[in-house]
Amino acid sequence: MIHRWNSYTSTEGILYALGADIICFQEMKSSRATLPRDVALPGPYHGFFSFPVNKGGYSGVAVYADSRKATPLRAEEGLTGVLQPKPPMSPEERVSMSYPLAHDFDPFPDDNGETDSGFDALDSEGRTLVVDFGLFVLINVYCPAETSDARLPFKMNFHLLLQERIRKLIEKEHREVIVVGDINIAATPLDHAEGNLPSSIATFWDHPAREWFRNWLDPNGPMVDVIRMFWPERKGLYTCWNMKLQARETNYGARIDYVLVTKGLLPWIKHGDIQASLKGSDHCPIYIDLHDELLLENGETIKLRDAMKQNEVTQPPRLCAKFWDEFSGKQTVLSTFFGKREEMPSQTPSASPVLVTTIPSSKSITRSFSSSRINDQRTSGQSAKRKPSDKGLSSGSNKKNKVDPGQAKLASFFSKPSSNKSTSKESSSKNESKNAWSNLFTPLRPPKCTVHGEPAKLYTVNKQGPNKGKKFYICSRPVGPGYDKGKGERLREEVNYEYRCNFFKWASEVRREALQQSGASRD
Repeated sequence: MIHRWNSYTSTEGILYALGADIICFQEMKSSRATLPRDVALPGPYHGFFSFPVNKGGYSGVAVYADSRKATPLRAEEGLTGVLQPKPPMSPEERVSMSYPLAHDFDPFPDDNGETDSGFDALDSEGRTLVVDFGLFVLINVYCPAETSDARLPFKMNFHLLLQERIRKLIEKEHREVIVVGDINIAATPLDHAEGNLPSSIATFWDHPAREWFRNWLDPNGPMVDVIRMFWPERKGLYTCWNMKLQARETNYGARIDYVLVTKGLLPWIKHGDIQASLKGSDHCPIYIDLHDELLLENGETIKLRDAMKQNEVTQPPRLCAKFWDEFSGKQTVLSTFFGKREEMPSQTPSASPVLVTTIPSSKSITRSFSSSRINDQRTSGQSAKRKPSDKGLSSGSNKKNKVDPGQAKLASFFSKPSSNKSTSKESSSKNESKNAWSNLFTPLRPPKCTVHGEPAKLYTVNKQGPNKGKKFYICSRPVGPGYDKGKGERLREEVNYEYRCNFFKWASEVRREALQQSGASRD
């Protein structure tokens, strides 16, 4: 099937082009206050959202369900039951009352050996939606990444919380579960571009998150990795790439996005795959497709719609965005407090009809999608460029500054000589000055990397620190399995010279060498 979603501009149009019944997003990087109306209420699609409690524009997950095909029976935000709308949900509104408790699992210790899980904080980052579709409970999750050693306990405790929530759904509620989203773990060496290098295999399972994941997945645990089930030996089945390293060009990535299901749902699963050709993010979409009907062991046929209890639901759960005060007419919009407003200049963005007036572009929310019955996609927001700060600049004084008679004025360096005749020494000096200025502003010719002899590529340091803003050159080739990270990080016998070598040179050093060569050539 060919999808023309690129030709659509509205959220509704893009969702329609996918042909999907349920679509899940991770890393929304938005907030309720800045969510555009067309993203919250895209036509016939019911939208469900979870945002961080305190940190806007960070994390966040969303689930869209086509009301014509799949309306949820119930929906909850988070895993602990702590996150509640106002008024709180009744027991009948909740997916289940079997919530994990702090003492249900042993917290992962920090560097000091302490095991304070910070249980209440695990649900504060807008990482989970739990949505009941009758036949199954869908859990859309964006698991934490290990951005630093200090972040590892939070990541591990979040995984343990997720595992415990699903264990109770399976054992106490007798429910089938689908987990879809960014788990932020490579399940096996086959799921990482460097997983099969000898140095990687030797230590692959040493990481506690990978060990946990292996024990949670079939055959050790209750969850089946559906995509790998359909493609057991397929190499290069990656869903995430480092865009800064040009890693997608060589498929140097990792599979960290999954669709996991309990075993009772396997008869319903028709197919599953990734969609690496759909771009717009550093992740690609993944999907599964379900059978429209199933032949039971007793000879009866049951339709998917009936198994999902769609005939029993008339309205979406209260968590749905259509019931938010700002979209249901219960909340007065800001513009009513100011009466008639003058027309703004054409270059000024128009105000939103909802409570707040500063709204980000919906392109950051609806950037890349795929088609499926159950579809997963991660989106990334884009940072705004900052204008240079005026801090440290002064407006000066109204009084004229007195100039020291013995101090030369700046204009004197550019004034014409008093005599029309110029000596050869003055002429030579002028030429040298002209050449110096010319060399200073001439674009640098990039150096060649020492391994491939190819022009290097210019980059800028963006990381905070003493080198922020400085420019440097590295090998222009893309990264790939075994690319040369340097002797300190890569065994020499594992280096693959087809990919990026470890060439590095500061741009200031290249310019200094160029000026020296220019001076030597004049001599």
